Amino acid sequence: MDTASRSVPGAQAISRAAQLLRLVTAAGETGASVGDLARDADLTRPTAHRLLSALRAEGLVDRDEPTGHWLPGPELYLMGSVAASRFDITSTARDIVRSLAVRTEESAFLSVRRGDETVCLVREDGSFPIRSFVLSEGVRFPLGVASAGLAILAFLPSSEVDAYLERHPELPEKWGASHSPTRLRGRIRDTQARGYAVNPGLIVEGSYGLGAAVFTRAGDPQWALSLTGVEFRFGGERLAELGRILLAHAHQLSTRIASR
Repeated sequence: MDTASRSVPGAQAISRAAQLLRLVTAAGETGASVGDLARDADLTRPTAHRLLSALRAEGLVDRDEPTGHWLPGPELYLMGSVAASRFDITSTARDIVRSLAVRTEESAFLSVRRGDETVCLVREDGSFPIRSFVLSEGVRFPLGVASAGLAILAFLPSSEVDAYLERHPELPEKWGASHSPTRLRGRIRDTQARGYAVNPGLIVEGSYGLGAAVFTRAGDPQWALSLTGVEFRFGGERLAELGRILLAHAHQLSTRIASR
């Protein structure tokens, strides 16, 4: 718990409610059960249910009665629509994501950095019939886990990378030994050398990902374009070709953002 949560009356309840909102939106169209939400938020089931019920009364979440799963509510959509005018780049990027999917025949994505995570904003499926479903709109991953987050992490200042790894010692326990600081730093160096990140089936075996950072006008890696697909489609010369196409699209989007 941070200092604000200890010193500001009601801050703890707000922090817990915000965490539940993030988890509900990350669950996507199928939603999540109160048990799963309580576990992921590190709350007791009664506390999670009480907070979710309060959020439902305000229209921020909804409950699917047949399944009992919790879903984003209508008021959340309205708030997001207003905030989109300040923060959303999906309209700027959608045709580039679609072009990436068409050119590669793989599933293409746009993700945004939000604190220590990436959140998927746009998904466009390519024409290849076998697809990876690791990523979809609203899904969150810690930086360095999925290819989009690794691409962003690799182009942050080294001091920010150090601070991030210190804040998250749980990464190898939660995501596997391949996410230890030493091995993660190795993938960061590889990403810097190539210009794009490669995730060789570290989240789901056989599901590969490539990610390239997209930069603000000031040169900060705030977004990422990525591709996912099955392992046999991401080898040898084709991997290098996919990387070149991905980097070209990421550069196009960075240029477009800088000129807005």
